[in-house]
Amino acid sequence: MGGAAADPRGKRPAGLPAPDAENSRTRRPEDRVEDALADAVVAAVRATGGYGGAVYLRSRDRRSLVLCVMSGVPRSLLKPWWRIPVSGALPMCEAYRSGETQYLSDDRATMLRFPQFTAALPYSFAHAYQPVRVGGETVGVLAVLHSSARRPAREEAVRTGLLRAGQDMEERLTEFARGLPGRTDADAVAYGIEYDDQPVSVRLPTPPAQAVSVGMVEWDLDSDRWSGDDDALALLGVSREEFGGTMASVEQRVSPDDLYELRAARREAEDTGQIRGRHFRVRDESQDDVEAVHYRPVELWGHVVRAQGTARLLVGALVDVAGGVTAAEAAERLPDGLFSLDQDGRVIYANRRCQDLLGCGLEELLGHHPWRVLTWLRDPAYEDRYRAAMLTQEPVSYLVHDPDGVWLGFVLYPGVHGLTGRVFRTSAPAGAEPGRTLPPPAGASAAPPTGLVTAARAGALYHVVQMASVLTESVTVRDVCRAVSEQLLPAFGATEVALYTVRDGRMYLLWEDGYPQHFLDPFEGVPLEAELPGVHALTARLPLFFESPEDLVSAYPRLALDPMSSWAFLPLIASGHPIGSCILGWSAPHRFTTEERSALTALAGLTAQAMERARLYDAESAVARGLQEGLLPHRLPAIERLRTTGRYLPGTKGMDIGGDWYDVIRTGRGVALVIGDVEGHSVGAAAVMGQLRSAVHAFASSGRPPQEVITHTNQLLAELETDVFATCCYIELNPATGRAQAVRAGHPPPLLRRPDGATQTVELAGGVLLGVQPDAEYPVTTLSLEPGSVLALYTDGLVEVPGSDIATGIDTVRRCLADSRTDSVEQLADRLLGAARRAEDRPDDVALLLTAYD
Repeated sequence: MGGAAADPRGKRPAGLPAPDAENSRTRRPEDRVEDALADAVVAAVRATGGYGGAVYLRSRDRRSLVLCVMSGVPRSLLKPWWRIPVSGALPMCEAYRSGETQYLSDDRATMLRFPQFTAALPYSFAHAYQPVRVGGETVGVLAVLHSSARRPAREEAVRTGLLRAGQDMEERLTEFARGLPGRTDADAVAYGIEYDDQPVSVRLPTPPAQAVSVGMVEWDLDSDRWSGDDDALALLGVSREEFGGTMASVEQRVSPDDLYELRAARREAEDTGQIRGRHFRVRDESQDDVEAVHYRPVELWGHVVRAQGTARLLVGALVDVAGGVTAAEAAERLPDGLFSLDQDGRVIYANRRCQDLLGCGLEELLGHHPWRVLTWLRDPAYEDRYRAAMLTQEPVSYLVHDPDGVWLGFVLYPGVHGLTGRVFRTSAPAGAEPGRTLPPPAGASAAPPTGLVTAARAGALYHVVQMASVLTESVTVRDVCRAVSEQLLPAFGATEVALYTVRDGRMYLLWEDGYPQHFLDPFEGVPLEAELPGVHALTARLPLFFESPEDLVSAYPRLALDPMSSWAFLPLIASGHPIGSCILGWSAPHRFTTEERSALTALAGLTAQAMERARLYDAESAVARGLQEGLLPHRLPAIERLRTTGRYLPGTKGMDIGGDWYDVIRTGRGVALVIGDVEGHSVGAAAVMGQLRSAVHAFASSGRPPQEVITHTNQLLAELETDVFATCCYIELNPATGRAQAVRAGHPPPLLRRPDGATQTVELAGGVLLGVQPDAEYPVTTLSLEPGSVLALYTDGLVEVPGSDIATGIDTVRRCLADSRTDSVEQLADRLLGAARRAEDRPDDVALLLTAYD
């Protein structure tokens, strides 16, 4: 009961090589798909006026979307979505599956369509998703993010920009795919577009800023001679012709207040052999005001080298620091704390006042998340404030209570490249709580911007919420197993999964995905005393995690291993009762973090509850199906000159049982062909169906004409007071003459194929549904069948297709009947039901009765 590597699910065109190590060695470094897309993602963000973008590509096994390139959005915030199942209830998955652009203007629009996404990211921002196709095949999804408050973008403009960006990306991907080694089939250009690595972050262009000027200088300390390149002389504000090349010439350009700094720089060079950032001001001749003297701050850096014997020569750089050091000095003079975080929330600057307020030195903060360094900021609500600011691109403010009992106010100002924060002491308002929105300070003209609060981390929460949502919609045990496979494997990057159930003290396989053929056969039916990790996890009711084959072999020396590198064995416990085990395997070494172990354990609990519910449902459904099978005719009577056959398919939702039925009944004048449909999908619907079928059979066998059969059946259903209605089509045929009389009660019209192959819908006069009006009348229509004709009666489940009208469905079946051979009614019935049988999501049951008149 271990794990194994899965074969790729995608179809590989003939003649194309597998993406193996040999092929990868023939690729150039620049032939990486993420490099081909980097500029396109940035262009998409700029074209749509957004602040962030990303592109997902399909995985090698085609069941996941993998984040390939991202820009403007912190990697840490999107980590739970680096790999997502194609079947997930997420906007990027919907865009991939449907091939249509998805646009969500704010958190409300997202909540209505994708509640699981909002539960994990409860922030208001606009986002749009564009499918990316190559060679006519969808290979990924392009996403862009917009502020929903600061500068609301018009949907039409976003869609237009996104479409153009998607086309540009498709061209880049097509060019990339055509350059893949071994490309032989032009129609298979999309084959190589796949991704299974970590995402690449691309920095958005920074706003235009004044460039830092640096000039190189040489200073002979013995003769006090100076020389510099053109940039250095430009910083000093003097031309090469005007510059005398002496220390005195330099001093003429320096502010009188800073001459000491220049002389101190000389002594520092003589004493230490270097100058480390001596700061002074020089005349700025670029100013238009000629009556006032303007100065520009510069710094001198350098070190002493020996030249021509014992001469001491300082080689250095003169640096313009008008925007750097001066800005830092200004920040140090502020009475409030000021700090800066990079895009992923790590500290890259904090002024001294901020360090004092936080009680932490700069060296301890640099490169770390503040909520990881300071224990009193470890409440998830504070980290969530950072998430809110970066994803909404709106300022966020809140209160914090430090260990000394001091209330601190925080205001966060986000940008696409990071975040600037302000922290200050404040008085606690009435009812103040840490993490709550910051009230306006005294004398302020307006309240600081507000933000959102949540006490949960998105990573673990997303997986739990997503799985809970999918399992809620899973009805049967097979549904539950499929949901676990489709969700857990891509969510955690696992390669294989096996689900076992306990029955009579032994373990039996319910579902597996990714294992080598027959690998799990020896584990079928093992007792609960077996020395196996999957069994021990269940009996001990504790999850087992092994991060290497050595760890697993050490614990279970006799266990046969599959070609995996890491494993998780999760017990399935529901209401205190053992249900089974879930086994996951990773083909690459995998480290199980504390958060991941907790999430997997929680998901195992959800799976167990869903499995228990599904097992009960399957048991009840088996009883219901048995009831329905008992109510339908087991064998149709053999009638001279007629070949008949019937088919029934249960729906794929609900109880898998409905009220559709068909029958062939001998009458005194010929034979009655009947089909009907009781509304609803339940045991009650099947019971009503059984009563109606028995009534129709009794009325028809007694020799009543068609009109009376349906009239009496209608009255019977009304008297039953079941609050359900039914449809029915009743045709009495004389096999000797081909003459027929038909009555229709709210049922779809039959189809008639004539001997020459012409097929048409038979227009029958009809009445209301059975059970609606006890005194309703049902007209009779006379038909004539020629030898070689085929009559098809069916229920609406055969012709109703989601997203299409019933007339289109009827015409589809009509054309299929016209194009099919009629020498075997059995094969013809199977063909007509073929499309309905293949449908995975069939909301209604289907009944079909075919009659060939010879």
